[in-house]
Amino acid sequence: MSNNLQAIRGMHDILPDQTGLWQRIEDSARAVIESYGYAEIRTPLVEVTELFKRSIGEVTDIVEKEMYSFPDRGGDSLSLRPEGTASCVRAAVEHGLLNQAQRLWYRGPMFRHERPQKGRYRQFHQIGVEVFGLPGPDVDLEVILITRRIWRALGLSDLRLEVNTLGEGPERTAYRTELVRYLAAHEGELDEDSCRRLETNPLRVLDSKNPELRELIAGAPSILDHLGEASRAHFASLCAGLDAAGIHYRVNPRLVRGLDYYNRTVFEWVSDRLGAQGTVCAGGRYDGLVQQLGGRATPAVGFALGLERLVALVEESPGTPGPALDAYLVAVGPAAEQRALLLAEELREAVPGLRLLCHCGGGSFKSQFKKADKSGARYALVLGDAELARGVAGIKPLRDDGEQVELPLAGLAGFLAGAD
Repeated sequence: MSNNLQAIRGMHDILPDQTGLWQRIEDSARAVIESYGYAEIRTPLVEVTELFKRSIGEVTDIVEKEMYSFPDRGGDSLSLRPEGTASCVRAAVEHGLLNQAQRLWYRGPMFRHERPQKGRYRQFHQIGVEVFGLPGPDVDLEVILITRRIWRALGLSDLRLEVNTLGEGPERTAYRTELVRYLAAHEGELDEDSCRRLETNPLRVLDSKNPELRELIAGAPSILDHLGEASRAHFASLCAGLDAAGIHYRVNPRLVRGLDYYNRTVFEWVSDRLGAQGTVCAGGRYDGLVQQLGGRATPAVGFALGLERLVALVEESPGTPGPALDAYLVAVGPAAEQRALLLAEELREAVPGLRLLCHCGGGSFKSQFKKADKSGARYALVLGDAELARGVAGIKPLRDDGEQVELPLAGLAGFLAGAD
């Protein structure tokens, strides 16, 4: 074994110079979601494997090839969760949450053993919402409105919305028969992966990223031609709501999603800035899943957004996040060093949300200023024994060419509270 221990391939550390951006994105998404009245739920990272086989589908790529599954000491097969919806449904059924409508949200890591590439990792992070007990297209529209508001909060304006409907079970079965007939007639043109899916999950052929199949897929039958009256009305109402909300979208009849539990509405937000892994957020309706996992029949809809992909988009967007710190407290001299930590506590108490780092470990003014500048703080607060004797502290802007000024110690909190 190598002495150089490293992270597992496809699983990455998020380092301190990155976590500020992650926190900003997570906090923005949380604030938006909770402004719609959604409550957070937290589920285990590990579930019984059967949960995902029954929900996602045994013939999906996730269950067949990508799950991290292992026997525990009692002989049960367990799996690291590859997505959040199944765990959320299991928890809602187990704890009796579905005797009334529920609006829930979650965040955390998911795991899939895929070939790592930009935007696709073996441990990845998602924020998602799940709504239970509401059958209408109005709540489908609401979850899409939530996503649009998140993009606005993050300053993202170039994401595109694609929507489709998968109809109900009998409609999809009839469509599946016609699609298989079409694909079988062109089997010689299919790649190996599509030939396998033709036998197990033919709708997934429509989601192929192989450019050589683009023309063949474009000529395939459309599920929109197989919808019943209720499914057509549901989808038409959703589209009318999107129009009224001013959300630009494209109806994509080839959008099927990779999980077996979807019915009716499905949607994706996509970007051209992420290469092959351009889907930033995806979701839809899954009215049969709760009953499939042992609960009573309950309509449901939700989405999940990928944080790694969202972070990549925000990093490339115009504008940069503000400084990670508001101030760095520099202190030199025995009396000043003793007073500095207590002063920092007083300032944190007086200014809610203040991000203040107090220097520890001694050193000259010059060396401490270098560390203050490197920290990314907006201001350096300067306290020496001479300043302390006069009851003042220096304030030096670090992000521009402003001059250092002095303020009474009693005025520091007011200055920091009012700083833009």
